Amino acid sequence: MKKDIEIPEVKDVHVAAVKVFNEEFEAYEWNVYLVNNTNEPIEMVLIVSKGFDKKRETSLMRHKIEVLPSKNFAKVEYLQDEVLKLNNEFKVTYFAGTQMMEKTFLFKPNTIKESTAVKIPVIPEKGILAK
Repeated sequence: MKKDIEIPEVKDVHVAAVKVFNEEFEAYEWNVYLVNNTNEPIEMVLIVSKGFDKKRETSLMRHKIEVLPSKNFAKVEYLQDEVLKLNNEFKVTYFAGTQMMEKTFLFKPNTIKESTAVKIPVIPEKGILAK
């Protein structure tokens, strides 16, 4: 039975951490973005995130995006400096046409830092892509 279930591979949808300047607080901060680098919009996007390690776990955060147009991005959440030391997991579920898609993205501990930032799709700033 399991072999008959087709699980499509998520391609060209990414979770990225980008350090941006917050004008209100006059400081740089890490924010997580969902990137749609496909040629079609994605709809009914649900994102569940948490930070964790062997001893600690943050509260679950839930986010919803109605529609994310193709070749576009949306801010998901701000990352406090304290959670950068943890695994940060983002479970993303969405519809591409009539097909439901799902993927879990992970930032490992201490991997979100300016020295490892690279060019990422769609967003004009450098950042870190989750695995």
